Amino acid sequence: MKKVALTGNLGSGKSTVGRMFEKLGAVVVDADELIRTFYRRDHPVYRKVIDAFGRSILNAEGDVDRKKLADLVFSDPEKLKLLEEITHSALYEELERIYARLPSDSLILVEASLFIEKGTHRNYDRTVVVYAPYEVCKRRAIAKGFSEEDFERRWRRQMPPEDKVRYADFVIDNSGSLSETERQVRDVFEALRRDP
Repeated sequence: MKKVALTGNLGSGKSTVGRMFEKLGAVVVDADELIRTFYRRDHPVYRKVIDAFGRSILNAEGDVDRKKLADLVFSDPEKLKLLEEITHSALYEELERIYARLPSDSLILVEASLFIEKGTHRNYDRTVVVYAPYEVCKRRAIAKGFSEEDFERRWRRQMPPEDKVRYADFVIDNSGSLSETERQVRDVFEALRRDP
């Protein structure tokens, strides 16, 4: 099994690239999507998050309101660290369960924004960085519904993309056309498959 860290800054197009890898036959796991499932009321993380941050983060239906939670933790580094401790340990356990269910020759890409910032890319066989410059990322994020303030707040937590590419085994430049990106994804996919 080959485990690959798929990373890039907010708005770089990691999810788009992930879907392209999936079409080629790779298994792709979006870490953020996985963490979102932990906020369901039947998940043990739900109770830990409420115990840590209080009921003010819930919406009228009693579900975790991710925007309220984000506003709370992104304004306080200690609260953010606590949330990451709660969710990341559950994430690693869930990833191990996913790996155990896959065939031994699987190529699995785990998609997350902060692999390099956290140093966890070192736990993977290879690192693929999806690159796009600041202005392109900002335009895409705002088009997806991020406010300018929210984008900037999250961007400041991330390493500049020009620095991030130095940690990559492979870089996919996603600032051009989709067909250019698809060509690069195919090349990287083939290289990962050949790679011992």
